[in-house]
Amino acid sequence: MPEFWQFPTVSMGLGPLNAIHQASFNRYLQNRGIKDTSQQHVWAFLGDGEMDEPESRGALQLAANEKLDNLTFVVNCNLQRLDGPVRGNGKIIQELEGFFRGAGWHVIKVVWGSEMDELLAKDKSGKLIQLLNETLDGDYQNFRGEDGGYIREHFYGKYPETKELVADLTDDEIWAIRRGGHDYKKIYAAYKEALETKGRPTVILAQSIKGYALGPYFESRNSTHQIKKFTMEALKGFRDHLNIPISDEELEKDLYNPPYYRPGQDNPAIQYMLKRREELGGFLPGRPNTQPEIQLPDDKVYAGTKKGSGKQLAASTMAFVRLMKDLMRVKGFGHRIVPITPDEARTFGMDAFFPSAKLYNPNGQNYVPVDHELMLSYTESPLGQILHVGINEAGATAAFIATGTSFDTHGEPMIPIYIFYSMFGFQRTGDAFWAAADQLARGFIIGATAGRTTLSGEGLQHMDGHSPILASTNPAVKHYDPAYGYEIGHIVKRGLEQMYGNLDEDHDVMYYLTVYNEPIHQPAEPENLDVDGLLKGIYKLKDSELTSGPKTQLLASGVAVPWALEAQKLLAEDWGVSADVWSVTSWNELRREGLAAEEETLLNPDKPARVPYVTQKLAGAEGPIVATSDYMSAMPDQIRQFLPNDFATLGADGFGFADTRPGARRFFHIDAQSMVVRALQLLAKDGKVPADAAAKAFAKYDLNNVNAIQATHTDD
Repeated sequence: MPEFWQFPTVSMGLGPLNAIHQASFNRYLQNRGIKDTSQQHVWAFLGDGEMDEPESRGALQLAANEKLDNLTFVVNCNLQRLDGPVRGNGKIIQELEGFFRGAGWHVIKVVWGSEMDELLAKDKSGKLIQLLNETLDGDYQNFRGEDGGYIREHFYGKYPETKELVADLTDDEIWAIRRGGHDYKKIYAAYKEALETKGRPTVILAQSIKGYALGPYFESRNSTHQIKKFTMEALKGFRDHLNIPISDEELEKDLYNPPYYRPGQDNPAIQYMLKRREELGGFLPGRPNTQPEIQLPDDKVYAGTKKGSGKQLAASTMAFVRLMKDLMRVKGFGHRIVPITPDEARTFGMDAFFPSAKLYNPNGQNYVPVDHELMLSYTESPLGQILHVGINEAGATAAFIATGTSFDTHGEPMIPIYIFYSMFGFQRTGDAFWAAADQLARGFIIGATAGRTTLSGEGLQHMDGHSPILASTNPAVKHYDPAYGYEIGHIVKRGLEQMYGNLDEDHDVMYYLTVYNEPIHQPAEPENLDVDGLLKGIYKLKDSELTSGPKTQLLASGVAVPWALEAQKLLAEDWGVSADVWSVTSWNELRREGLAAEEETLLNPDKPARVPYVTQKLAGAEGPIVATSDYMSAMPDQIRQFLPNDFATLGADGFGFADTRPGARRFFHIDAQSMVVRALQLLAKDGKVPADAAAKAFAKYDLNNVNAIQATHTDD
């Protein structure tokens, strides 16, 4: 519903976290002079059960540290979650009060309605206060499930003093004593105080009743969430409780299709609500769903990516960071780039940004950094461009969402570039990326230090061989696994065009790039580069130099492309096999396009079948295909059904192997020598090479020995 929901939050717990980072980002825009957000206020309406989610409480200190008085949490404390009480043996409001106060928030409690105030005023013994404080939440839930007489006997009747306080009240009057969340005047007063509080965020803890006004079959019942239908008796009770002018006769016509009651446009209540919405700026929810125009960078900003690294070695992470730096320098555009990092900026070579772009901190830098004498000193500023959220991937993803939806929520297109340790992206915060897709966020997700073997030696938790597979489940995420800087340049350019250009219908996409920390030779962009193929997922990188002999095709992505080039050389020199090398920039996109082609064929049986793009690209490519990557074999295997050739995939399946890069790749059998042996096996099956060729190659390369490869490689 792109014209309705602006802040869908998907799962419980994400709403509180996203609200904090939305309020923070609003101040970010204000402090950087991009937009005046001084009159904007973020409200998060939450449940007391939801506050048990780690994300619900995990960033409270950020809101207090940044003095976000533009933020209010309203926690509906109905004391119940889906199965039962939130704290049957405790008191959730007091627990949350302590937690929020400790984090530095202003706390407003709205526990009881005005009727209780009258009893408190009459309580001279202090017993009523004592009773209210010692009664457990499980009992409060139970009392509401009974009646006024039960409450008189079992609650107020606990002490003579409190029983006497309600002696002159009828059972109905006792039943009518409201919880604070249902006293509209008190809620109004709480909202007013929240808006007037300066220098810190506010939380309103409002006690309420689950199923309030739905009658005794619903109120405070553990089964409330599972009750889907009214009985006729319950429906009539609901009508009577809310004084809805619909007769028994009308209700009894059809229990499952009761008439709707509309007071009419002239009703004072309707007129009041319409007037208030008009004064508040319109109806909610509502989404403008506009496409703001911005001036995108011209081609010269990408020139650096096309030059290659010359005689030096450079990791693809460095190639991306250099491009990001160049984009940030583009006049009239660079201020829209918002680098986001959950620490590790130095690992990615972003410390060079610290003195110039600076790290955003609304409080400035009130200390002397230990590296103040260095050119790359750690520099915080209210004008800082980099969002450094600390070691907090969930918070960084929330910041990505707030930034990536700014084009709609603020009418200011901002381009988040969230860069992180690859393993801690989709595996750790996949739910949040799904929320980002639901909110139609746009931006770049950069999984750095990617791959199962590229960062070996730091422990299995860093060996990411599967994040692109996880990302493939999100329809808004376009994953690319580039090998070289010039590929990165074309992909980023295309991403910006799709998000904010006028060439595409679907602008609401997130480009996910996996980049590596292994220094390799970065070649200059080839002449006559197949840019269309690069962007769609595959292009031929290098033809074999052999003009005769058996043929095979080698497919690889990312850091594995140099392995394929090495395998091409080994096949030619050692076995007389002609192998062409293809760079697969996106296995995921090739599969999506292939599936789309199959669906189009299914839905148009009277038309010629559409041929998948990858099928077209490899049409006429002779010989079996061997595919490898630094990921699970499931990654390249995604395109198997679209290829008529014999097809074999090599993959880094399993948890990982702590060794040198070459050793780990030999362990998983994804390296150049493994590609050679697999290609020879497939060729032998077709009688293109001697039957024992693969076995000889296996022995020659000592394929089961992880140490055999070390002599020809050095690791960083």
